Amino acid sequence: MWPHPTHAMMQSSHFNQELHVKNQPRRNLLPRRIRCLGRKQGGFFHSQPLVLPSPVMAKCYSDWPPIPPLHPSRRTPPQSHASPHAIRRQLASFVLQCSRSCASPLLEPKNLPDEFPAAVPAAALPDAAPKLGISNKFIRGLCGDPQTEQLAFECYRRALLQPGFLPEKKTANALTVQLLRAKQWSSLELLVGDFRAYGVLPEKRTCARLVACCIRARRFALAEAVLGVLLEAKKVAPAATAFAAAMLAYNKLHMYRNTVLLYGQARVARLPLNADAYRAAMAACGELGEPDMVASLFSLYRSQKWYPTDTSTETYAIVCDAFGKAGRAMDALRCLREMEADGLSPNAAIYSSVVGALADAREKAAAEDLYHEAWDNKMLGDPDMFLKLTVMHVEAGVVEETVEVAKDMRQIGLRVTDCILSTIINGFVKRRGLKPAIRAYDKLVFIGCEPGQVTYAMVINVYCRLGRSDRAEAVFSEMIGRGFDKCVVAYGSMISMYGKIRRASEAMKMLAMMKQKGCEPNVFVYNSLLDMHGRLGNAKQAEKLWKEMARRKVRPDRISYTAIILANNRAGELERCMELYQEFRETGAKVDKAMAGLMAGVFSKRSRFNELIELLKDMNGTKLDRRLYMSVLRSLRDAGLEVHVKWLQSNFTFVEEKT
Repeated sequence: MWPHPTHAMMQSSHFNQELHVKNQPRRNLLPRRIRCLGRKQGGFFHSQPLVLPSPVMAKCYSDWPPIPPLHPSRRTPPQSHASPHAIRRQLASFVLQCSRSCASPLLEPKNLPDEFPAAVPAAALPDAAPKLGISNKFIRGLCGDPQTEQLAFECYRRALLQPGFLPEKKTANALTVQLLRAKQWSSLELLVGDFRAYGVLPEKRTCARLVACCIRARRFALAEAVLGVLLEAKKVAPAATAFAAAMLAYNKLHMYRNTVLLYGQARVARLPLNADAYRAAMAACGELGEPDMVASLFSLYRSQKWYPTDTSTETYAIVCDAFGKAGRAMDALRCLREMEADGLSPNAAIYSSVVGALADAREKAAAEDLYHEAWDNKMLGDPDMFLKLTVMHVEAGVVEETVEVAKDMRQIGLRVTDCILSTIINGFVKRRGLKPAIRAYDKLVFIGCEPGQVTYAMVINVYCRLGRSDRAEAVFSEMIGRGFDKCVVAYGSMISMYGKIRRASEAMKMLAMMKQKGCEPNVFVYNSLLDMHGRLGNAKQAEKLWKEMARRKVRPDRISYTAIILANNRAGELERCMELYQEFRETGAKVDKAMAGLMAGVFSKRSRFNELIELLKDMNGTKLDRRLYMSVLRSLRDAGLEVHVKWLQSNFTFVEEKT
């Protein structure tokens, strides 16, 4: 069905002038329809009279849409109250459908009949019908209606074929907005080409939006084309705004080098860049690690007439952050003081950035002074800055200050993160010892700090090293109750503790619990279990664990081989010990003192003195402990190998074991 214009549209002068032939015979209606619609040339209608025989015209134009009725039918409700949007949509659809569907009036000679009836003389037809023109206002009206906006660009493209039609700025603006909303990138490419051809550009804001949307959609070629059109048209203000929008859009995609390139193009074109452009360029240079370029841009920024602006504080934050990342903490502090001299107040982000930079540079005095200044101004709120201060105090050896940092965080309502808590506990363990670390942990819990998985694992390890199995079990139960049930380090610490106190059943229960919670045991967990069973001489259980490691594809290390060899040695499985040792040597790992001590005893018991000598040669230059040295020396003397005894005495020495 072809859409028909309503009664209100049919009462217009256009249609009244052309369709006043109601009382004429039906045979004359078809030529007048052809006369009214005109001839299709190049995709649009031109009002040119055409006289063809009636049978030919009836045959050629049978697929034309029917002419709307002069008056509505009596059975059809009147449409005089139709909305303007509906009228505009029907008219646009009618024009487009006519231009698409009508056949060409030029007929091929083979389609012409042999005899033509008498043609109607041109003088008998009325004057030429007016053009079915599409105006800029009509296109903007289509863009403004959600029901007709999809027809707007096609009407615009057909309007370009009209003689004398030139797109206006408002039309270009409306079409750009509509196509951006619909994300029709191919149509936008054609529209940008028309910008260059007709010298018509949208509004300044629309140009900036067009460029930014193209970059966000990864249509980089289209964005560059728009910028090129703006530079060719020498539109300074729209070009400057569009370049600033493009630089900000590239920064959001982390394409910082493109931002720097755009800044260079804008400088070559001598565009008056605004504050957003300078800020985007400085941010890009800061991310690329070019603090000198940031300083140069910042000097140009401060020399502009519009400085300072509402966004100057944000610009100072970018500069201070760039200096801090480059390790130039004192330059960042100097920038903050210049900001205060210009009458601008630093915000919390600037204070946090500069304090963190000073802490990273280990400028302890300057960092503490600025920290207290920010505390007095109530400009603290960044947990990363507190973490940097904590690390600075730990490395400076004043770990007691870390607890004060945690108290300050609680006082201003910040949550002390698990990373900060674990850093404090680790600092006490390294600087003060195990028991002071437990006391610091109790203080932190008392002021309201909530430990996380890493802190719990660290505290459990400290209790295990202290031999406080009861406290380790209590903290472990608390950790599981809070939902941290997949910490491999905590499970490993508990299993290692049970192994050292020879509680093999609890260790195996912990392994089963670990598997039940979905936590995969690693090589350190298996090493603890193997060492426990090795000390207990339980070779069968050690072999089960060894096979389980192979099944779970856990690669054993040197400690694993030492533990499994120890278990088999104590069980008297000397051949198995030699097999495991040979397997270990095939991995290419080096033999340490523990492995050498085990295998020296194995080789001595099996009278494999050649392998024993080769083992000692591999350890040439290594100081043996007294027990290993005496064991090897006694074995060689019992075998009557005096030459090898002298070689051992001349090439190896031993050290006393520390008690």
